[in-house]
Amino acid sequence: MRQLLLLRHAKSSWDDPRLPDHDRPLDSRGQRDAAAMGEAMRRLGLSPDIVLVSSARRTRETLAAIEPIDGSPLVDEHEELYLAPAEKMLAMLHSVPETARSVLLIGHNPGMHNLALALIGPAGLARGGRDAEALGEKYPTGALAEFAIATPWWGLEEGGGRLVRFLCPKDLPPGHG
Repeated sequence: MRQLLLLRHAKSSWDDPRLPDHDRPLDSRGQRDAAAMGEAMRRLGLSPDIVLVSSARRTRETLAAIEPIDGSPLVDEHEELYLAPAEKMLAMLHSVPETARSVLLIGHNPGMHNLALALIGPAGLARGGRDAEALGEKYPTGALAEFAIATPWWGLEEGGGRLVRFLCPKDLPPGHG
């Protein structure tokens, strides 16, 4: 069984309207939320072998804030993950080496939400419980979806993921970060 972790970047800053979207940093809440999510990931034993991350500043800062990641994964930054649609993210997952047991993908909405919905599929969404219901509603900044994947990476398709959990920063203990 493989593990796929989909992490939407944490809350970013809109303070400087002159900055191109690609260069927007995390705001202070985003920094706190990402650090708390990193702590939650460590507590849950979520340690990917490979991290695929968008080249955007806010995704790279989210990665930095969740570190250290147990096991020192291979980090692979991709320009094409910047605002990528679900289909592009899925194509990137198809090229993950078969030796990878766990992959963390850090990206953007709406692609991240659409990919998660495609992986869970309509049947999984209907019978998935509270986490699936929350995932169906929205994919907030800093949220993490964990999927169990039974197929090889190259065979991953719609409905091919079983949602294990969906964690949002607001679900973490009070005073996190």
